[in-house]
Amino acid sequence: MNKIYGNTPPFLGAKNVSTGKGIEETDVLIYGVPWEGAVTWGDYTGCELGPKVIRLSSARYSGYLPELNHIDVFGHLSLGDMGDVDVVPASVEETMERIETFSKRVWEENKFPVAFGGDHGITYPIMKALTETQQGKKFGIIHLDAHYDNMVSHEGDEFARSTPFARIYELDGIRNESIIHTGIHGPRNKPESGQYAKEAGAETVTIRDIRECTNIKELAEDVYKKASHNVDGVYLTICSDVLDYAFNPGGPVDGNGLTSYELLTLVHEFAKRGIVGMDFVEVYPQQDPSQFSAHFVSTVVLYALAGKIEGES
Repeated sequence: MNKIYGNTPPFLGAKNVSTGKGIEETDVLIYGVPWEGAVTWGDYTGCELGPKVIRLSSARYSGYLPELNHIDVFGHLSLGDMGDVDVVPASVEETMERIETFSKRVWEENKFPVAFGGDHGITYPIMKALTETQQGKKFGIIHLDAHYDNMVSHEGDEFARSTPFARIYELDGIRNESIIHTGIHGPRNKPESGQYAKEAGAETVTIRDIRECTNIKELAEDVYKKASHNVDGVYLTICSDVLDYAFNPGGPVDGNGLTSYELLTLVHEFAKRGIVGMDFVEVYPQQDPSQFSAHFVSTVVLYALAGKIEGES
């Protein structure tokens, strides 16, 4: 069911734990959600290939980051790759249930989970699974994205890539005031998106807020404080298009976004302060012959894990 397919290696040389064996020996659990729902525009499709190509690209890398005090992530943490959720292309509802069921198993292992999309619709069932396995607890979310992704539906689909936060706002285990939509920018947002966020009580940090701050690490600290206020844990979800398209050729064309340095710095700072898990969504391999965007995901995850190590040391 949740195997790693064909010639695809486990992410960053992780142990293949897709059969369930060996999970107890790991600290970090990787899994893919090769799901793409309704396509919202033109030829920007194919993000269901993200988990496969991210894994293939990762084969090039070690866990060593000389720019972060020469840390070797693999000297501190053991990675396991659980494979992919077995999605059903013909059924949105069945796929959402399968993502939730799979994610529950991941959360119950009490490891640090890293999920790869697929489109951003996958974050809702992941969060639903978290809140149901941790009943009585509350969670905040740092949402790095160009877009709010909080529309009520997309042409009747309540689980489309543009809707996950509308569903997340409805979860009892999420404190909406601790949802921080971060990096929001551009006219692909709709006027009602900002209003929906405001009505839900969520915070917005725009790209201009980031670009005009005098110290990005201090801004990260402020975002984290808001996300962690009155909750038991903070989750990090990243859509590739929070990056400027100059840094993200395998993502939607959104200008005026973050640089790779800014995203890595934010991720590292958030992870230092403590996150319970993360996902990275909407890498479109078919748009990116050199797979720059898929390659970059390895660095993002390593920066998060390096932050986790630093925060726990």
